[in-house]
Amino acid sequence: MTADNPQTLVSTQWLADHINDPDLRVFDASWHMPASGRNALAEFQNAHIPGARFFDIDEISDHRSELPHMAPPVEKFMSRMRALGVGDGHQVVVYDSTGLFSAARVWWMFRYMGQRDIAVLDGGLPKWISEGHPVTNDAPVIKDRHMTVKRDPSLVKDVTQVAHASKLGEYEIIDVRGHERFSGSIEEPRAGMRSGHIPGSKNVPFPTLLNADQTLKSPDALRQVLSDANVDLSKPVITTCGSGVTAAILCLALEQIGKTDFALYDGSWTEWGAFDYLPIATGDA
Repeated sequence: MTADNPQTLVSTQWLADHINDPDLRVFDASWHMPASGRNALAEFQNAHIPGARFFDIDEISDHRSELPHMAPPVEKFMSRMRALGVGDGHQVVVYDSTGLFSAARVWWMFRYMGQRDIAVLDGGLPKWISEGHPVTNDAPVIKDRHMTVKRDPSLVKDVTQVAHASKLGEYEIIDVRGHERFSGSIEEPRAGMRSGHIPGSKNVPFPTLLNADQTLKSPDALRQVLSDANVDLSKPVITTCGSGVTAAILCLALEQIGKTDFALYDGSWTEWGAFDYLPIATGDA
């Protein structure tokens, strides 16, 4: 059972109870791996939670970078939020069509932009639908509202900072990709990408953070998962994954257990694995 917190995680019942609040704004932040063949926007247009707007993770990003969906510049984030009718004084709830996969990325992005009144919908659209809550294909009425943005640079790390952390061992670097990708025993899904992991990093595949219904595990269960992976929670944490999306699930999980000294490596393996001069490790951590 989710302990509802409008700044981290809320249940489907909480959203059902608040769905008509005038200052509630709901985002569908569904995103799928390029090889999945799924079209998140088309699925949203077919069926979404009433009042939801579509948050396009690929479009609301830094297009100056060759890396996929890097965090956008402040000005772009502000303009896109204004266009979506989301601003100061709004409570935001973000979900995805998988359950808990890409929604946490938008939660992290709002935090990075200095916004605290945002929560992930635990279990996402599948849980919402399974409980008989309504969906629609109606487009919401959008009115502009200004958003005050102040970036929190402590929540993101670049490749230089991660390389430094890897060398000195001052952070726990936790990779949430599957074990086969982490160990380098299979090829990466992106062509030409090296296989393996950042030296010194530990592997906590993101599905181990979730229950069977794609809700986030309880704080006690999350602590056990991290303990089983030999994570030292006395150190600050850097989360990483394939391209910075599912690493945010671990950020959310850390917040749920009361650990707030974490940052996300935005470039993740898409960046690290592309540069031959960066060291890689294979096998188990």
